[in-house]
Amino acid sequence: MLLANIWKAIIFGIIEGITEWLPISSTGHLILADEFIKMKESAAFIEVFDVVIQLGAILAVVVIYFHKLNPFSPTKNTREKSDTWALWMKVVIACVPAGVLGILLDDFLDEKFYNFITVAITLIVYGVAFIIVEKRNKTIQPTIKSLNALTYQTVFIIGAFQVLSLIPGTSRSGATILGAILVGCSRYVATEFSFFLGIPVMFGASGLKLFKYFWKGNTFSFGEVSILLIGCMVAFLISILAIKFLINYLKRNDFTVFGWYRIILGIVLIIYWVVLR
Repeated sequence: MLLANIWKAIIFGIIEGITEWLPISSTGHLILADEFIKMKESAAFIEVFDVVIQLGAILAVVVIYFHKLNPFSPTKNTREKSDTWALWMKVVIACVPAGVLGILLDDFLDEKFYNFITVAITLIVYGVAFIIVEKRNKTIQPTIKSLNALTYQTVFIIGAFQVLSLIPGTSRSGATILGAILVGCSRYVATEFSFFLGIPVMFGASGLKLFKYFWKGNTFSFGEVSILLIGCMVAFLISILAIKFLINYLKRNDFTVFGWYRIILGIVLIIYWVVLR
């Protein structure tokens, strides 16, 4: 059984690594994957696993952007170090809305919305939103073309959009990217800031899940630890490829294709739910 679960952890890690950074919802895809690929572990462990493997994904951002995010870099001058500290302050401010509501509503959201049909609906809704926003943007030029141009008021608004991602299927990166574009950010700035915003959010979400898991008296077996580590490692490696792909993709394209992907997948899932399940 352990070997079978390890293979499933690899599959889940691949899914997490791809979908965490593309605006198509990692949590949503993991819920869907669990519908078809059952990991033979307790429901409590699966719930923790789906969140904690995000740590592997977020480490990819830390590695790729280590220099940009490091305010202590000896190769940066005083101004660059100051800009880096300001960037971190903006990230912290943007995390406040989702951080507060995420802690208060965590159990309620898991109980009411952590399900198959919610994912299908939100995939469609935000798929339509991406198409509408990108159509609107064909006649509008972004006013914020660098991270330094982001104001504290702007990042708080972007953080408010991130609250939407507390509903599975929305996509954390998708919600923040949409919000950032709507307040005037270029696609590149919106995407890069969503990467950085994910660092404290995912560390916080993973820490909260682990705390609640152990608080309820649960422990990890050797097999479960192995599954978590493998899932995180695979998510890390795949995330590096996914992040580099998305950055290169956005040099010549917009997010419309992801909108259509979400809509098509959502429709397929509703048909499956109604007709076949």
